[in-house]
Amino acid sequence: MSAPSSSSRPLRFRVVSVALATGLLSGCTMIPKYKRPTPPVATTWPAYQNTANPKLQQAAYDIGWSDFFTDPRLKALIAIAIRENRDIRVAAANIAEAQGQYDVQHAGLFPTISATGGPMYQAPSDAAGLSFAPGLGTSSSESSGMSIARDPFRYYQGGIGFSSYEIDLFGRIRSLTRESAEKAFSQEANLRGMLISIVSQVATAYVTWLGDRELLAVAENTLAAQEDTLRLTRQKYDHGEANLLTVRQTETQVRQSAGLRADARRKIAQDENLITLLIGAPIPGTLPDPRPLGQQSILADIPAGLPSDLLTRRPDIVAAEHDLLAAQADIGAARAAFFPRLTLTASDGISSLAFNKLFTSAATTWGLNPQLQIPLWTWGMNSGNLKASKARRNGKIASYEKTVQSAFREVADALAARSAYLDEKKQADELVLASADAYRLAKMRYDAGTDSYLTTLDSQRAYLQSQQNQITVNVANYQNLITIYRALGGGWKEHSLPPQSPVSIAHQPVSQTG
Repeated sequence: MSAPSSSSRPLRFRVVSVALATGLLSGCTMIPKYKRPTPPVATTWPAYQNTANPKLQQAAYDIGWSDFFTDPRLKALIAIAIRENRDIRVAAANIAEAQGQYDVQHAGLFPTISATGGPMYQAPSDAAGLSFAPGLGTSSSESSGMSIARDPFRYYQGGIGFSSYEIDLFGRIRSLTRESAEKAFSQEANLRGMLISIVSQVATAYVTWLGDRELLAVAENTLAAQEDTLRLTRQKYDHGEANLLTVRQTETQVRQSAGLRADARRKIAQDENLITLLIGAPIPGTLPDPRPLGQQSILADIPAGLPSDLLTRRPDIVAAEHDLLAAQADIGAARAAFFPRLTLTASDGISSLAFNKLFTSAATTWGLNPQLQIPLWTWGMNSGNLKASKARRNGKIASYEKTVQSAFREVADALAARSAYLDEKKQADELVLASADAYRLAKMRYDAGTDSYLTTLDSQRAYLQSQQNQITVNVANYQNLITIYRALGGGWKEHSLPPQSPVSIAHQPVSQTG
């Protein structure tokens, strides 16, 4: 059994080479040239007081959450959330799906090569004719009336090739591939946005939990002091040194403080339920002890940077732009549908009527079947697809601009509130000091018998309210800092990026020409 001659070997690769060369020589895509829409927003942020640490003048986007937050308990909770949160798992699965869709679409740029082989056996019928295949059967003359002797038809073949491979002359497939790529980039940006959101939600819920713990401590301390006061007041009443009104007023304060304690316990339980949901797992009992409220970060403020920075650093804006670029690419595919399509079917292999001659040079065979499809009348289908693609693109432009507007408004609101929160915190701290001193003086006057208990009661109530207000302001102030950190795009990475290292959260859009 002889091997195929060397002169026949180029035939085995001729068709594939022609197809690949044609693909490389195909023209550019028909994707419209892209120009980023001008954001319909202001070019400056509202003025606010910046008290950031001068040693950490990094943009929020470059500060990793593990470096921004210093509370070891909070850092442990965030790490659990990133590992266990179900929303992050869904976003990761969406990325994998989008990447798979891109691989499927990108594969269309190349011929799907497959190998085939096998025998074929067929026995001719009486009506098949006598010249069905030379040498395959013996027969007598028709006029003799003798029966026909037939042998089965045998055919053996094997080879490698592809079918219906479209040469991308006008960029239709590459436009669809670009669309799939942009959708994958959008899902990647969505995942980073989800990471930022989860980090922010866990931190915000944690700060709320710390504030409710402080409210519980204030309620318990106040309740303990009022119970002592009630005990002493009852003793005075028993000895005729106090009246029943004073006893009832003291009892009222005790019951109110007991109600505040119960309410704080309820809030703490609900805070823990929310944290459990956010981290996607039960809160471990071995976590480090929390730091006092206000000591969760080394930063008191964050540099806002330029408004234009948001366009490349906010994941939701980046995702919206990739959606817009995907719509642009879809227009290119819709345009290409108006032009002819060239498809190839090719094979290279061996075939023989005798198995013992299948692997000889004489059995070498190849085939090439190009087909040109020219759209003549599509009854509006192609023009309708192009019209729909352009409409989707226009909708994506509006969605992108709305996303930019919403992001700028969120940042501007957080920055505008920053100075107010800092001033409010200062006033709340001074109010606590003043009300504490007023309560101390009122109690001294009551104990000395120079004033009624009503003054002491009012002073104690004012002191309690000032403490509650101080905690509420501290919680809001720190949550505002977390909001600024998130709104500026911080929290998608665990550790800080080098200050001089320009990093983009996704592939940056590039100009496209059609």
